[in-house]
Amino acid sequence: MTTSAEIVSAASAAIFGRPLVTNIYRSVIVEAIVATALPEWEWCSSDYAPYDFTRNNIRLEVKQSAIRQTWSTARFSRPSWDIAPKTGYWLNGITWVPAPGRNADLYVLALHSITDERADHRDPSQWLFYVAPAACLPETKRIGLRAVEKLASAVSVQQLSTRVEEIVALIKKIANLHD
Repeated sequence: MTTSAEIVSAASAAIFGRPLVTNIYRSVIVEAIVATALPEWEWCSSDYAPYDFTRNNIRLEVKQSAIRQTWSTARFSRPSWDIAPKTGYWLNGITWVPAPGRNADLYVLALHSITDERADHRDPSQWLFYVAPAACLPETKRIGLRAVEKLASAVSVQQLSTRVEEIVALIKKIANLHD
């Protein structure tokens, strides 16, 4: 009889055993990349989680975009990220908590910009990361690359932890100013 571990192994090999360029699994891949770059953060995302990572009451949301899409070979996609303020969130996926605004304190906006045959979403070195406090994001539903580049400069996965810590320090400083 086949075990669940064997099923997971076979599915993982089929999905992740070759170069990946698809938006179906991209968010999980990017969160896994961020989790390895930020090992001191708790990876707490799920279907209805209001944010993806937490540490010391700081909430971090990861959003991702890629220029090359599997569904478009004629032209490349214009990168953008969903940053829409929410009306609330699901507590443990069960109880609706009305809480207008953004559910995270900072955002990591990940961009995969490789457009040729080398493109592979599994490769951490192919991603750029923009880190911004939620308070600095515009009150829009989506944000494009040009607007993101005005807010933050891109960092590699190796630089991500340092940049996140800089933004956390900024958030704490701003919070202290308001106390």
